[in-house]
Amino acid sequence: MTINCKGTLIDLSSPKVMGILNITPDSFYDGGKYKDETAILKQVEKMLLEGATFIDVGAYSSRPGAKHIAEEEELQRIVPVIDLLIKHFPEIIISVDTFRSKIALETINSGAAMINDISGGTMDAKMFETVANLQVPYVLMHMLGTPQNMQKNPVYKDVVEDIISFFAEQIFKLHQLKLNDVIIDVGFGFGKTSDHNYEILKNLSLFKNLDAPILAGISRKSMLYKILDISAQEALNATTSANTIALLNGVNILRVHDVKEAVEAVKIVEQVL
Repeated sequence: MTINCKGTLIDLSSPKVMGILNITPDSFYDGGKYKDETAILKQVEKMLLEGATFIDVGAYSSRPGAKHIAEEEELQRIVPVIDLLIKHFPEIIISVDTFRSKIALETINSGAAMINDISGGTMDAKMFETVANLQVPYVLMHMLGTPQNMQKNPVYKDVVEDIISFFAEQIFKLHQLKLNDVIIDVGFGFGKTSDHNYEILKNLSLFKNLDAPILAGISRKSMLYKILDISAQEALNATTSANTIALLNGVNILRVHDVKEAVEAVKIVEQVL
C-alpha cells in the first residue's frame, strides 16, 4: 500500500506519523504557538528528527465553533510557511490542511505534496477536480456540518455505516476523476458525540473494507480529555492509548502533535503484530 508524494513512494503497510503544525492563532491545543519563523522551524525540525514522515500545515482553525476566515487570509498565512519549510528542509513532505481548492492549488504549486481536506470535498465543489488534476494524495475526511455548527447536535442512523457509505460515494467520484491516492480519515470529533467517537474507534477495522489507507487524528482531542476530566495539555498519555487502539485496528497514518510518542507506539504495535 503506497502513495506517491512528488515522485517519492511512501509505503503505508508500515504505519507512518504525520506531525501537526498549526499556524492558526486559535487552534484548540497549540493555537498561537508557532507565529514566527524561528518557532516554526524549531518545531518542524523537532518533529522530523523524531520520525515524522509528513508535516501537516494548517492555517484555518477547524476546532468546534472556530472563527471563519477569508480565503485570502488563509493564503497569506500558509504560502510563506510552505516556502520557508521547503527552503530549510528540501526533502520535507508537506500536507496542507485545507478545504479550499484555490489554497490546494497554490500550496501544491509552492511545493507541498498532499492535501488534507476536513470537508471531504463537501465545502468546495472544485476540490475533487483540482486534486485530480494535480494528481496528489488526498486525505478525504468525514465531517457532519461545518466547524461552526458540527457539534450542535450530531445525529446518525448508524454512525459507522453512515460514514462508510459517505466514503464509498466520495471515493467513487474521485476514482471517476482518475485520482489514485485517496486516504480516508473518519474525522474524530467532527460532528460526532463522544459516544460516536468511541463507536468509530472500536470499529475502525471495518473501514479497511474500503481498500484505502486510513488516517486517524485523535491527538489530544476532547473525546479523550473530557472523560478523564483533564485538559488537552494533560492528554498525551490518553492520546497514546487511543493511537495504540487505532494502530491495532489497521490505521496507516497517525496525525499527532507529539511525534516521538506516536513513533514509539508504532514500533511497539509492529513488534506485537
